Amino acid sequence: MTVTIYDVAREAGVSMATVSRVVNNNPNVKPQTRKKVFEAIERLGYRPNAVARGLASKKTTTVGVVIPDISNAIFAEVARGIEDIANMYHYNIILCNADKRKDKEIRVINTLLEKQVDGLLFMGGAVTDEHIQAFNTSNVPIVLCATTDEKGTIPSVDIDHELAAYDAAKRLLSEGHRRIAMISGTLQDPANGFARYQGYKRALEEAGLSVDEELVRIGNYKYEAGMEAAHHFIGLSERPTAIFAANDEMAIGAIHAIQDAGLKVPEDISVISVDNIRMASMVRPQLTTVAQPMYDIGAVAMRLLTKLMKKESVENAKVVLPHELIIRQSVASV
Repeated sequence: MTVTIYDVAREAGVSMATVSRVVNNNPNVKPQTRKKVFEAIERLGYRPNAVARGLASKKTTTVGVVIPDISNAIFAEVARGIEDIANMYHYNIILCNADKRKDKEIRVINTLLEKQVDGLLFMGGAVTDEHIQAFNTSNVPIVLCATTDEKGTIPSVDIDHELAAYDAAKRLLSEGHRRIAMISGTLQDPANGFARYQGYKRALEEAGLSVDEELVRIGNYKYEAGMEAAHHFIGLSERPTAIFAANDEMAIGAIHAIQDAGLKVPEDISVISVDNIRMASMVRPQLTTVAQPMYDIGAVAMRLLTKLMKKESVENAKVVLPHELIIRQSVASV
């Protein structure tokens, strides 16, 4: 049978109110009494009813996190940052994978809100009108993590994706490259796709170059997409001297495709990307990439959410964290 607070009170010889104070870490309990209650809890195997406590306080100390692709290593690092700060402030996390499908994202958002979470973190992916509509039905704070909404009305933590891509393309230009291909994400993705394409385009235009559509391929951020795009570039009558991939996983796929074709990176084709996942330093040659502070994005987003949940003052609800170009061995001069 389920052990109740009444059973603990009877076992310890105290009132139910005293047991409640002990369970909720109320300081107004004598150490000797606290010890008796804890001993009774241990003997009986009592577990406080979180649902009942939540009904009483109207708080569940639970935060919902929507992750677009649990198999993507970069989101694992964001999730670690979220979890560490959540633990620090005594919040539990419900992590939901949405498989990068808008219909599933909307369903997961609504499910988490039905679970009476105290706050919601939406990680990555495009924020559409349907997302905004779902968010607007919520009476709890919401923070966007590693993405932003087009109008900038929802609190968010991210990097400047256009500037990150611009810096990557500028690095190739500074090494003398002029025929630079891009493996882009979908242009419907405002951050990893469209913004990074815009950064690439701006860098080329500033150098007096126009975007050659033959040198742009759209990928889905997966390794196989990088391989496929690189095979296309290698087969052109005039292949590019460098490839800029919108993320590391596609860049690693491109490196392997180049090597499979009997060519060398960076001697024949240089490769650069954005993200700096762990595999970027494991692949050979090691990948030059623009590092996102993924752990910090998760940690800062969770801290911002705790402030909003506690109705604390927030000076800046739209946080843009710095990125960093990590120079390794996959880029050479021409």
